[in-house]
Amino acid sequence: MPLQKISEFDADYLNTLEGNDIKGMGVYVQGTDEKIGTVNDAVLDDQGAFRYLIVDIGFWIFGKKILLPVGKSRIDSTANRVYVVGITREQAENLPEYQEHTTLDYDYEEQVRGGYRTPSVESSATLGATAGGTTPSPDSYTYADDADLYDVSAHEDQTFKLYQERLVANKQRRKSGEVSISKHVETETARVAVPVEKERVVIERVTSQDTGKVVSAEATDFSEGEVAHINLYEEVPDIQKEAFLREEVRVQKVVDKETVEAQETIRREELDVDTDGTRIENKTDRG
Repeated sequence: MPLQKISEFDADYLNTLEGNDIKGMGVYVQGTDEKIGTVNDAVLDDQGAFRYLIVDIGFWIFGKKILLPVGKSRIDSTANRVYVVGITREQAENLPEYQEHTTLDYDYEEQVRGGYRTPSVESSATLGATAGGTTPSPDSYTYADDADLYDVSAHEDQTFKLYQERLVANKQRRKSGEVSISKHVETETARVAVPVEKERVVIERVTSQDTGKVVSAEATDFSEGEVAHINLYEEVPDIQKEAFLREEVRVQKVVDKETVEAQETIRREELDVDTDGTRIENKTDRG
């Protein structure tokens, strides 16, 4: 029956219990305001059932820690107290001391149980199935054999807390991608048609009405050299490049919303009541 401290069994036990941390609760004698120590830790079996409270009984015995079976305790979460039942200071003195390196094996548990099986001053009732002196073997022993030490339901006026798991949804922001935006230059060959004009000289020879007629010597002007000077012009294309705004590109982020569903198996405690034919009355303070 391997035993573990509560934080070793469930690292998130505070959220699991949804109540006050049992560590640090004051330990008092049942029915009094006499404080005898403080809860240092809790010990669970491999099924998650509470078996012991590790109690520093410094108010009784300085510097000593003991294991307190849960059946000998009454937890009052409202007052943030743990009450011990049927334990005397003399019993506490005779209990084996618990230390951090203590191995919680069957032999050590038997030493602890032996201290509690001895009837106390406050309680002379039979303590456990093994009080008669017959000690079961490690292979056959179960905690049910010492119901008075471990079974909190064996006592009257008990308050049970039924726990339930629930899903808590949170969100984490993480980087899902990256977009890099840059510009590059593409080239292409553009063609443009430009109409141009060129001047040329056209020499036209025509037949005059006076062709063949005799002219006087005075009208005749035989000479050499330039008769006329004509400038010829032509247009040539003047192609230049100019830049202009083609379009604007706006870059922005938008948030798309969606609902992601997840499912997990959660647990809930329910109370099993075996009445054995006895009539009981169920009451509730919930509206």
